[in-house]
Amino acid sequence: MAFTDFDLLVVGDANPDVIVSGAPRRPAFGQREHLVDTGDLVLGGSGAITACGAARLGLRVAFAGRVGDDPAGEFVLDALRRRGVDVSACVVEPGAATALTVILADGQDRAILTAPGCLGRTSAGDVPPDLLARAAHVHVSSFYLQPLLAEGVPELFRAARAAGATTSLDTNDDPSGRWEGLGEVLPLTDVLLPNEREALAIAGVTDLGRAVRELAARGTIPVVKCGAEGAMTIVDGEPLHVPAPAGKATGSVADADKAVDTGGVVDTVGAGDSFDAGLIAARRRGLSVRRSLEVAVACGTLSTRAAGGTAAQPTWEEATS
Repeated sequence: MAFTDFDLLVVGDANPDVIVSGAPRRPAFGQREHLVDTGDLVLGGSGAITACGAARLGLRVAFAGRVGDDPAGEFVLDALRRRGVDVSACVVEPGAATALTVILADGQDRAILTAPGCLGRTSAGDVPPDLLARAAHVHVSSFYLQPLLAEGVPELFRAARAAGATTSLDTNDDPSGRWEGLGEVLPLTDVLLPNEREALAIAGVTDLGRAVRELAARGTIPVVKCGAEGAMTIVDGEPLHVPAPAGKATGSVADADKAVDTGGVVDTVGAGDSFDAGLIAARRRGLSVRRSLEVAVACGTLSTRAAGGTAAQPTWEEATS
């Protein structure tokens, strides 16, 4: 492959996360005030968290997305820059509101409330062709939250592959529950990075082993985040399971969407995105499939040591020790 300026280009979502821990399961309306344990303002968005995790692991990372020209947008861009991510291609939309997410956390479970702002206007056209040509790997996040971007992913991935890059996709949740629109995308996606629930929904089956085979038959390599059970992929037609490391750091969490009892876990927000960063970084370094999954699981686990998705993301040395 020709020289590239960036190991990774992330295209997707970035927003502030307001994380409220100790929130009641049913907040009382009627202007009642409820005191909670903690509140944190942190960088959020699957794409932004993945970009920061990869930069922390030593990759040269660029981020392309869309924010508004408001304080929330300034917060997002500043947070990405401080973590070593190039945001020169990020669109700042005049007069628009940046997406904002409020996370109500109750132990290891949580409710997520997102005001999309200008997120839905993110498109493949926001990615400069010269930047695409300078990236060794292109990752797209939050497919279903960005419908215009979703429409353009096939063209984006074709262009990336034509330039010699590899591709990956983390769809994240589909609020509509339909899980459509991936037919043309998956054959152009080198690695698909769903969690277990998403993999079952996309494949339309109830057995994870069958889901992995079904997704692989559609032309991609599925790497499924299985919470405290680690991760699963497929090699030579057979599922490969890598368990979460016993006693690794503060817990065994590879996916932010699954409640686990690990005692020392502070916050699982963004753990799945840190997993994505670890998997991409490991594959960029030429590690084997099994070792890449081990590194990715470690990255997801270690990210749970502090509140928010980026505060506790590991270095390469931490993830591989």
